[in-house]
Amino acid sequence: MELIKYIILGIIQGITEPLPISSSGHIFIFKQLFDTNIFNDLNFEIFVNFASFIAIFIIFYKDIITLIKGFFLHIFGKNKKKYANEFKYCMLIVLGTIPVGITGILLKDIIETTLNRTWIVGITFIITGICLLIVKNINGNKDDYKITYKDALIIGLFQAIALLPGLSRSGMVLVGCLLCKLNRTSSLKYTFMLYLPVSVATFILGIKDVIEVGFNSSLLLNYSLGMIFSFIFTLLTYKVLTEIVRKGKLWKFSIYLFIIGILTLIIFI
Repeated sequence: MELIKYIILGIIQGITEPLPISSSGHIFIFKQLFDTNIFNDLNFEIFVNFASFIAIFIIFYKDIITLIKGFFLHIFGKNKKKYANEFKYCMLIVLGTIPVGITGILLKDIIETTLNRTWIVGITFIITGICLLIVKNINGNKDDYKITYKDALIIGLFQAIALLPGLSRSGMVLVGCLLCKLNRTSSLKYTFMLYLPVSVATFILGIKDVIEVGFNSSLLLNYSLGMIFSFIFTLLTYKVLTEIVRKGKLWKFSIYLFIIGILTLIIFI
């Protein structure tokens, strides 16, 4: 049964990470509903999150290689203009990541203690649903290389707000992108390009905690299966998200979030 719990939580992580429904919010609710020490297993949380990161990295690896190559060729190469777009996009990722980094450093303790309440998660589920409903019909005309630095900062602020428990990071960043008039394809790409550096930073900080807490080698099989299922379901749900975003059907997630938000408030208040 314990092994099955790890698999189920890996699946939950894989499904909820790409979708705009808040993986952290769902894990928190499951923690309240079910009495299992898995939820207090820091190692497991870090590893299944890393599995989702690997899946997203694989999806975008061609874009990542192109951007990294263009970034360095713009700086050190002779034909700087040729790689100006790639350099700018890398800087947009950096700028879009700064707000969440600052917010995380300054408000980490408050977010993890004072704001880590079940009723807050219920409300933020509903707020995410409302935000997705607002942008459901928006499809701008800006592609990857027409994103401005102002856009990146605004979108970065949306990502910083999503540190609140129950607010979906991917959902809020998508909302920010669409409000800044990015087209749906570019919105989806930029949303997950911003996810990558945040995920790397979280993993590095998590490894530090793992070293301090210690690694339970007896649970290696459990971790491995959780990671595998998290990886597989992240890939699958990203494909689902891609189709839904391109068709302008974000309202479907809104309905789900309204239902789970209301149920959370009814059950836990």
